[in-house]
Amino acid sequence: MLSVSNLSVQFGKRVLFDEVNVAFLQGNCYGIIGANGAGKSTFLKVISKKLDPTSGHVHLEPGKRMSILEQNHNAYDEYTVLEAVVMGNKPLYDLKKQIDALYADYTDENAEKIGELQVMFEEMNGWNADSDAAALLSNLGIAEDLHYTTMKDMDSKLKVRVLLAQALFGNPDVLIMDEPTNDLDYETINWLENFLANYDNTVIVVSHDRHFLDAVCTHIADIDFGKINLFSGNYTFWYESSQLAARQRAQQNKKAEEKAKELQEFIQRFSANVAKSKQATSRKKMLDKLKVDDIKPSSRRYPAIIFEREREAGDQILNVENLAATSEDGDLLFQNININLAKGDKVALISKDSRATTAFYEIVMGNKKPDSGSFQWGVTTIQSYLPADNDSYFDGKLNLVDWLRQYAKTEEEREEVHIRGFLGKMLFSGEEALKMSNVLSGGEKVRCMLSRMMLLRANVLCLDEPTNHLDLESITAFNNSLKNFKGTLLMTTHDHAFVQSVATRIIELTPNGTIDRHLSFEDYMSDKSIKEQRDKMYLATT
Repeated sequence: MLSVSNLSVQFGKRVLFDEVNVAFLQGNCYGIIGANGAGKSTFLKVISKKLDPTSGHVHLEPGKRMSILEQNHNAYDEYTVLEAVVMGNKPLYDLKKQIDALYADYTDENAEKIGELQVMFEEMNGWNADSDAAALLSNLGIAEDLHYTTMKDMDSKLKVRVLLAQALFGNPDVLIMDEPTNDLDYETINWLENFLANYDNTVIVVSHDRHFLDAVCTHIADIDFGKINLFSGNYTFWYESSQLAARQRAQQNKKAEEKAKELQEFIQRFSANVAKSKQATSRKKMLDKLKVDDIKPSSRRYPAIIFEREREAGDQILNVENLAATSEDGDLLFQNININLAKGDKVALISKDSRATTAFYEIVMGNKKPDSGSFQWGVTTIQSYLPADNDSYFDGKLNLVDWLRQYAKTEEEREEVHIRGFLGKMLFSGEEALKMSNVLSGGEKVRCMLSRMMLLRANVLCLDEPTNHLDLESITAFNNSLKNFKGTLLMTTHDHAFVQSVATRIIELTPNGTIDRHLSFEDYMSDKSIKEQRDKMYLATT
């Protein structure tokens, strides 16, 4: 279907890919993974012909059509929503424009040409294009009354869904998606997961959402050491197999038969957990052939995120009474919010409006005043906050050692060796620890914020979209640390695996109060009675 041969990509002296040979076959979904800077997005640009490789070739089977999820959200601002979706099938759209142009200048001479084009149009199922596009939009939550709205007038989050419909339109032979779940809510992501899990053509996707990769991928394409290695199975299978390989390599004296037995037990455990039939068939073929040497350890570096507490909190954590807040535009975000956090609670704070959860954090952290109501922290609590927008923490021109030293409480903590220890856990070692704080990438800023949080040794953590900008390695380490954290946690995240594995209580903020349940996230989202209650509480906005 799609293959690359002898592919090399080099920028100056930096080599991203060196003589890569890989084929992507029909019916499979390939998750492209790799450390930050490994070249994931660059590889997508190369195979979609948006970037020329230094050497080598990209070959798409003749007659096959490729579709790409558009990253430029303003590219179709002058078109209607429905037209933008149909443009996802460019040959069909161009043919339609050609027919329309001939009709606009109709003569007896071009009547025969129109007839020929209409036959081609019918063969491409063109007469059903608008209805098929409308169905896609409806499945993605775009109401019918918006289908003829101009794209520039659409809400930015709805635009993302339209562009997703555009990429999916017309059943492309090869579908390329770079971070498709960004800015999508849980319901839309769930729809996309189900759609792709049953998609018969080739999908190539880059994502930092582990649940999404597990739900849709039949293969993982791992970018490491300038090469791309294909592994059958989803992300979790790749991750745990690479960890197994690393452990086995560390135990050089372990006998081959012991390694083989451990591998076989590992394979059997994963075989029993396959949910999708397409994944099961693909993985079964791989498992039948897999040998010990086929599983290789990864070169990934995982940060050491360890949240220790200065002291244990008492029973009173946070009490919120009748809290209400509106946005800067005057929209009601929430009201009648009453919450009592208990010691050891691990709460997922959610809302259909992300402005609501952010406003709540800003209020309880003392950065914003509520419209009404009050809150009180327990006297034994120490809070640490990771905001969704952390730019204000990095205004000054300090190196990272001096930046983190600002948050030290004692002379011992201010010592450079102590500060470097916390930075080193977040992969800022040696000269990296002397980088200037005002030139960091988004992921580096979050890792610095995590160093700060570890230094503060709080017993209550408040996290607003903590996985933003982080790579899969940092997300995995962060996730594991929160599962082990003994204090109280209040977090908001769109990372399904993150919230499902950590949260034991769900609190939803609505314009008309809270929904508060001691349930796992998946149980909460699948409960029909809760869904009915949610719909009523959002619709009843006053």
